[in-house]
Amino acid sequence: MEFRYPFLLLLCLLVPLLLWLSARRSRATLYFSDLSALPSAWTLRQTFFKMLPLLRGLILILFILALARPESVTSEREYQTKGVDIMISLDLSGSMLAEDFKPENRMLVAKQEAAKFIKGRENDRIGLVVFAKKAFTQCPLTLDYDILIKLLGDVQIGMIPDGTAIGMGLATAVNRLRESDAKSKVVILITDGENNAGNIDPVTAAELAKSFKIKVYTICIGRGGLVPFPVNDPLFGKRYVQANVAIDEFTLKRIADITGGLFFRARDPQSLTEIYDKINALERTEIKVKEYRSYAPLFHWFILPVLLLLILETVLTRTVLMTVP
Repeated sequence: MEFRYPFLLLLCLLVPLLLWLSARRSRATLYFSDLSALPSAWTLRQTFFKMLPLLRGLILILFILALARPESVTSEREYQTKGVDIMISLDLSGSMLAEDFKPENRMLVAKQEAAKFIKGRENDRIGLVVFAKKAFTQCPLTLDYDILIKLLGDVQIGMIPDGTAIGMGLATAVNRLRESDAKSKVVILITDGENNAGNIDPVTAAELAKSFKIKVYTICIGRGGLVPFPVNDPLFGKRYVQANVAIDEFTLKRIADITGGLFFRARDPQSLTEIYDKINALERTEIKVKEYRSYAPLFHWFILPVLLLLILETVLTRTVLMTVP
């Protein structure tokens, strides 16, 4: 509730003063030599008489509130923006199990940071593509970030035959964005290896993205070279070996250059967080908001009690509280 003329509420401060002046002006003093003849019991009429100033004060306050024009306000906001459509293309190849991102492996850290990125967006559609030897869409473009984060959490290494089809992962993401009419279209490609599977070359997929005006930010995750890799030994259980994971930085940089995006190298969880922060800042949408406000008058809720109380005050002063001059 709002008041159209809130300054009139200051008049409420004068009500106690007016009541005091009224009581002082109407006060009369009678002197008796003997009070024994006067009734000593407190009557109902005396109670009403004492409450009469309070009644008048309440009438004044309610009248002032009505003068201030109370209104109920309903606000509606309309967002006018086409936003940014973002597809995250995540590598699920076996090399993502490497544990050079201590205390976790690359896959777990990549999923955690992607979830943080998703939570930090507003009014942008985001989808998820996963790839290994093949690629498929885990979640199409959506504004339901809770569902997207749940589906991101469900992806596991091994759900697709092993391999690294970077070109297929990028092409699948492009296919999801090609008919989008968003202000900006972006693919975030996350991988830790080099292309060794699939029917589409990464550079060809990048040219395809360029033709649809889609920017690709490539993130090469992992240190490269010899990294600790877990293996399941049937005799000794889980143990670690040093495995050499080849990384094709040149191709990833070329993909980013062709599409107008950027290449990033994430060697630890902190650097991956900083990369997502940079992408978040680069792909921000300017939102134009129109706000509509509707007003409904409420003064009648104050005027009606004023009228009823005035009638009550008139009846009392003309009957049981009537005074003789």
